Amino acid sequence: MRSLPIAHADSARPTSRGFQPMRDLPAVVWLVLAVVATLVHQWVPAPRWLMLHLVFLGAISHSILVWSQHFAVALLHAQITDVQRRHQTVRLVLLNAGTVVVIVGVLGMWWPVTAVGASAIGAGVLWHGVSLWRRLRSALGTRFASTVHFYTAAAVFLPVGAVLGTLLSHGFADPTHAQVKFSHALLNVLGWMGLTILGTLITLWPTILRTKLRDDSLPAARRALPVLVGGVVIASAGSLVGWLWLVAVGLAVYIAGVVVLEVPLVRTAWSKRPVTFAAQSVAASQVWLVGCLVYLTVWVAIASPRNDWVVAQDHFTWITPFLAAGVALPVLVGALSYLVPVSVSRGPASARAANQVMDRGAWFRITATHGALIVCALPVPSIVRVAASLLYVGVMASFLVLMVQAMRAAKQAQRDPSAHLAAPEHTGPMSATGDRPRGQLVGQAATGLIAVALTVVVGVIADPSALGQTALGQGADAGRWGVSVSGGVVGDSAAHDVPATGDTVTVDVEARDMRFFPDSITVNPGDQLVINLTNTDGADVHDLVLANGAKTGRIAPGDSATLDAGVVSGALDGWCSIVGHKNMGMVFTVLTSGEKSTQPSADDSSDAPTDSGTDHSAMGHGTTGTDGAATDSAATDFDPMATPPADFTARDASLPPLSPAPSDGSPTVHRETFEIVEKDIEVAPGVTQRLWTFNGAAPGPTLHGRVGDIFEITLVNNGSMGHSIDFHASNLAPDGPMRTIPPGESLVYRFTAERAGIWMYHCGTMPMTAHIANGMAGAVIIEPDDLPAVDRSYVLTQSEFYLGPQGGTVDVDRALSGGHAADVVAFNGYASQYAAHPLTAVTGERVRVWVLDIGPNKPSSFHIVGGQFDRVWFEGQYILGSEKGPADPANGGSQALGMQAAQGGFVELTFPEAGNYPFVTHIMADAEMGARGVFSVSAR
Repeated sequence: MRSLPIAHADSARPTSRGFQPMRDLPAVVWLVLAVVATLVHQWVPAPRWLMLHLVFLGAISHSILVWSQHFAVALLHAQITDVQRRHQTVRLVLLNAGTVVVIVGVLGMWWPVTAVGASAIGAGVLWHGVSLWRRLRSALGTRFASTVHFYTAAAVFLPVGAVLGTLLSHGFADPTHAQVKFSHALLNVLGWMGLTILGTLITLWPTILRTKLRDDSLPAARRALPVLVGGVVIASAGSLVGWLWLVAVGLAVYIAGVVVLEVPLVRTAWSKRPVTFAAQSVAASQVWLVGCLVYLTVWVAIASPRNDWVVAQDHFTWITPFLAAGVALPVLVGALSYLVPVSVSRGPASARAANQVMDRGAWFRITATHGALIVCALPVPSIVRVAASLLYVGVMASFLVLMVQAMRAAKQAQRDPSAHLAAPEHTGPMSATGDRPRGQLVGQAATGLIAVALTVVVGVIADPSALGQTALGQGADAGRWGVSVSGGVVGDSAAHDVPATGDTVTVDVEARDMRFFPDSITVNPGDQLVINLTNTDGADVHDLVLANGAKTGRIAPGDSATLDAGVVSGALDGWCSIVGHKNMGMVFTVLTSGEKSTQPSADDSSDAPTDSGTDHSAMGHGTTGTDGAATDSAATDFDPMATPPADFTARDASLPPLSPAPSDGSPTVHRETFEIVEKDIEVAPGVTQRLWTFNGAAPGPTLHGRVGDIFEITLVNNGSMGHSIDFHASNLAPDGPMRTIPPGESLVYRFTAERAGIWMYHCGTMPMTAHIANGMAGAVIIEPDDLPAVDRSYVLTQSEFYLGPQGGTVDVDRALSGGHAADVVAFNGYASQYAAHPLTAVTGERVRVWVLDIGPNKPSSFHIVGGQFDRVWFEGQYILGSEKGPADPANGGSQALGMQAAQGGFVELTFPEAGNYPFVTHIMADAEMGARGVFSVSAR
């Protein structure tokens, strides 16, 4: 070994003393947010995706930018100028602001917003890499340049990964989605994060151990870097082109690079054992890294002969949290546990004081956190896994408290150094040198293991039935532990004691027209079943899910997938899990000789497995109605007469103004883009649904024009299933413009408004009831010629909601059963919103109210309490009054405008005196379900 230490304590101090908010705070903030997101994950959208990105993209990436520059400056014996420090601050702003924007964009399903945030992140990291590369070129020769080479290589991968992440938010069908997701994660986790961590450990590891750098460490690093980079490139490229075997090769190459680099690190630890918390946490992270890589490589290799992306994605989805909780967080917490005392110390006494705080309960924290992770990795019941996760979060979060206490202790020791200098080496739970009573260490470790054991016991007590559960009986675990070598999910033959025959039955199935062809097959008990599913629909995405957990993933039109159902022991039901497709009859049955179908009826789907991942291109599906696990409706605690809170913003009911007519007499051309997005929207106080929307609103935008105007609507499907649009205001063959388009595609719908009316538009994709009831409808108002001017014009659309679970989609069964099953009836998409936020008018003003019944099922009878209509226009003609004026009072008036679904018109009136005039549908049961509001009329 060399006798020259690689870093003195002073060399590890930040280049600039003093508190710098943009440098010092964000990582802590991201960690706190990750803890909060973990605790409230049930109430936030895409919780898995959010927690992972708060850790990887927030805390880890910020720390990489800060500390890789610091180490580069220290190792290259360089100086950082004020200008360079300001540039670093700008890069940190780009990274952190971009991360916020990406999170908002993904959770809000706003693809352009996500693209802006990803661009900011990519720009900040790429700038960071260029800065390091220029610093490396200008530095005088240094033996530690290899670490900086790791940093510059890592900085190339994140911008590419950010581009792929942006494309993911736009959405792909399977298996393309799985391939892009795999590549995105490999570039970011193994490239950006992995290379940075491994490059830093070359020099930081012996520094944490307070020993010398081995002679073979730097040569090993130089040999390992091209191997690691090559592994990432091969694996990510293989993922993009869809070759799982190439992904497996790339992962194996990466593992080889890790081994080359870490052999000297292991030898260093063998000569100087890790005794501080910092060293133990970093060491544990590397054990998890190798374990996760080996696990992933093995399963990708198993899936590669059949190029089975369903299996590969299932196992990758399962391993990802362990890359965050077992690798990223422990290495970050471990490194900071060493660096924070060095950064805040002002002499030996303050350093000793800070180290003693950071090492409190070290062995307890190590055994408790990593023991809890091991429990989570085992095939335990879900309640036990939740309890172990909470233990992990609680113990890991203690680092934040200890960090603050360490800073405070360092300051106190600086003011009175004599007390700490005189303290014995083993004062406190763990000293800076690691000299402690052996009994104390054993006691801490034992306490940590006891905490893990008690957590398991508490989980079982909370749900005694968990004792009888096994991994093969629990949704996501069944897909992880029950995958056969051929890539399918093992059936439940053991439960029926059916021996395997050794025969394999392969069946070709087509998905089209809301059916499977064939929709039933029969095999002998013990046969292994393989299904080749081809989506021959022209536009709709389909999949096949079997009750044993096997699934194809979503298949785009024209594509195919192979599903291995495993050994079939008895009747097995299947269905398409796209919302509404099962209700339309898209079911599949596997029978064994002598058995009858057990296919559930359309309202029985409690056995449908749900996807536990956070694939943000498919959020909202698989958890509602017949397409997911049985869950209580969001209507359970809904008060139909509740009004929204005071800070609620009601939808503007004013009729949008007409565009000025061209001076040359040519028709006005209305060009609009309708983007289909899936969005969580509140539809009643405390009730949120995952709606399918045109431009993020339900109902969609109101269009306003004249007879003869031309409408050119570009429909863009950024949802996760097929959609379409049908304009009742158009008069043309529906074959082309009203066709269903799959995710990622668009069409242009052009028509001329030939007749006046308030016309409905809606998604026409089957089941149409579900698409309309889940938000996909709106109004087009084409004014009749010579329509008299009025003082105020409002637009009210009545629709009903059939609530799925909180945050879920429409309950398709109840929507298809008719209007009597509705939970909410609303004007303009929100129950009773205009009762809390009334529409306004002034006495004597002429008020026109356009009304449209969107349905999909219920009629309406629009009435204003205390008012009388003197002009009524319904479905293209005046039924009271005319364009010349309101009806003569002697000839009568109107009290209500009655409409069936997809009918509408307008009513006019003047309010005789100031006051509050409620408006309702006079189908009173529906008014009491939210179809009500108020006109607040003031005196002139």
